Amino acid sequence: MFKDLLRLLKIINTFLKARLDVELQDWQHSKMVAFLLFISPWRLYSPQGESGERLRNALEELGPIFIKFGQLLSTRPDILPSDIASDLKALQDDLPPFSEQEALKIIERELGADINEVFEDFDARPLAAASIAQVHTAKLKDIQQQIVLKVVRPGIKKTIEKDISLMKRIASFVEKRSEDARRLQLIKLVEEYESVIFSELDMRLEASNVKQTRRNFENNNLLYVPEVYLDYCTENLLIMERIEGIPVDRLEVLNDLGVDLKLVAERGVEIFLKQVFIDNFFHADMHPGNIFIDAKNPADPAYVAVDYAIVGSLSEEEQFQIGRMLLAVIGRDFREVANILIDSKWVDPDTRLNELEHTIRAACEPIFDQPMEKINFGEMLLFIFDSARKYNLKMQPSMMLLQKTLVNIEGLGKQLYPALDFWSIANPFLKEWISDKYNPKKIAEWAKKNSLNWLEKARRFPELADTAIEQVSKLEEYQSANEERHLQLMNKVYEQGRFNKVLLVVFIILILFLIIN
Repeated sequence: MFKDLLRLLKIINTFLKARLDVELQDWQHSKMVAFLLFISPWRLYSPQGESGERLRNALEELGPIFIKFGQLLSTRPDILPSDIASDLKALQDDLPPFSEQEALKIIERELGADINEVFEDFDARPLAAASIAQVHTAKLKDIQQQIVLKVVRPGIKKTIEKDISLMKRIASFVEKRSEDARRLQLIKLVEEYESVIFSELDMRLEASNVKQTRRNFENNNLLYVPEVYLDYCTENLLIMERIEGIPVDRLEVLNDLGVDLKLVAERGVEIFLKQVFIDNFFHADMHPGNIFIDAKNPADPAYVAVDYAIVGSLSEEEQFQIGRMLLAVIGRDFREVANILIDSKWVDPDTRLNELEHTIRAACEPIFDQPMEKINFGEMLLFIFDSARKYNLKMQPSMMLLQKTLVNIEGLGKQLYPALDFWSIANPFLKEWISDKYNPKKIAEWAKKNSLNWLEKARRFPELADTAIEQVSKLEEYQSANEERHLQLMNKVYEQGRFNKVLLVVFIILILFLIIN
């Protein structure tokens, strides 16, 4: 408990030191916050640097869990201005490796066998290390296959649980006192982050992601997905085929081998479109560290992707709307873009169409004045979302993952081939996809497929109506009982308030003690 309190105080002190208090102007109306700021020595210092830079420095100081939270924030243009999000993209998720002895202990515990019984040529020196896990290499004895072992960092789950708990407390505290914080939906953000990071902790989930992607590209030479060996995978251990390839950003090597870089860049776009609109299951962490090029045949190069901890998928409605939006942007139809944002309820439903159209046009028109090779489609979406923030833009995390993935893919493509024309590839693909998926025949097939569900709902309507009437008839009975419960609850709240005041005094004394010492 005491350690948790010290950690909480460190977090608060770190944010105050970075003078992040000035970014939420309205929270200082709280008497408690005003007092904490008054006794903080950091109030004597003016903010140094831009707000995004100060936030990044604070997150880096607090460690890997907060760094990963910052990385999540960098993908949320619906919440943060683009300049702050850009600063957060510089956050690096790097940690020193844990010891060889610990790695061996975890691997043998998860396998239930001596490491020499299962592997040959096990390299105790890690190939790579990050905040969640580190990677070793070996050879599987039974099939003589070169593999990599991804081992979850010891004790990381408990560390994450504690930091997430503290994040929730801070988010709840700030949201109650700040309109800005409520607009940012801090609590929801932390809960979203909790879901993402705990999914990264379970290697079985990543193994299933690899399997699914491998099936999706089984008869496709655009992307090679390594084999994963499920018999050896556990919650804390992932074992998969070790791949060979050239890092996608090693342009000098690819050029020396005579690789068709234009073709590579275009295939990256094709992979993105297939994953999003055909498979509806996309690799959402396609940065240069996770992407390689198989250059055995330079005239017919293929992508190789690793690290499937983060994947995304869209609802059918999201798929359709993002397809419409991409086509609308390609056609410079900003009114249609505004319509989509309103129809999808991604902005306030009472938003005026003309006003939103003009806002988006003002953000995007200067971009279209550039040569085609200078235009980045992913960044275009970012500008649209950023300009729509003042209309209370709210989008699902899956949509933000999609936007981040598009930026990564297009950025890689432009790096490989600066004249990459995303538009010429995406435009015919999307037109064909919408035409095929939403033609009258397909709609009729969908209606036929779901007709039994509709009939079942119709059959149950009298039953549901009777239930509703019964509930209404009991309303007075419930109301009487609830009045008594309300009185009891108010008495408890009063007693709890007195207890909280005592806790507040103890908290203030601890802060003063830490500052003095």
